[in-house]
Amino acid sequence: MTTSVLKQPSTMTAMLRRLYLVRFAFAVVWAALLFLTASATGPFLTILLVVYPLADAAAVLWQLRSKDQAASRAAERINVAVSVAVAVALGWASTVSVSAALTVWGVWAAAAGLAQLATAVARRSSGGQVPQILSGALSVLAGLAFTAQGIQGASSISGVGGYAILGGVFFLISALRLGALQRRAS
Repeated sequence: MTTSVLKQPSTMTAMLRRLYLVRFAFAVVWAALLFLTASATGPFLTILLVVYPLADAAAVLWQLRSKDQAASRAAERINVAVSVAVAVALGWASTVSVSAALTVWGVWAAAAGLAQLATAVARRSSGGQVPQILSGALSVLAGLAFTAQGIQGASSISGVGGYAILGGVFFLISALRLGALQRRAS
């Protein structure tokens, strides 16, 4: 972490903190809804599955507004494109079968985890990124596990609710860490 981050909290730090808090709250609400409907296929499950990657894309687009992070822009743009494509793919896959949707989710989780990992590593000097690095790495592993489960014909997609909550917890930890950095800098 650089001295300038500790002396003057940047608008980037404040923006990331707010974004991480919103992402935590979204993940918890989304997972709760998924747990209530994961065993039944249908339009509501399809909507839930499509909304999550679209929310991820929107959050990453919000991050792209910052001028402080040129190094991570390529990974974030790729993340947005992949998330939008996955929303479309999940919409289709969820009408085919739960295992097809889980396979698509798994591939996306692994790809998004790689992008998150690259972004967090590039942004590590701004502070609060260790949880995001861990979250990206775990997302890759979880994505590979979901893909394997989907290929084997899994009949439930509820595991992605736990994945969303864990990701939300990592966002909360990062937000708290960034808040602590801001308080120390003031």
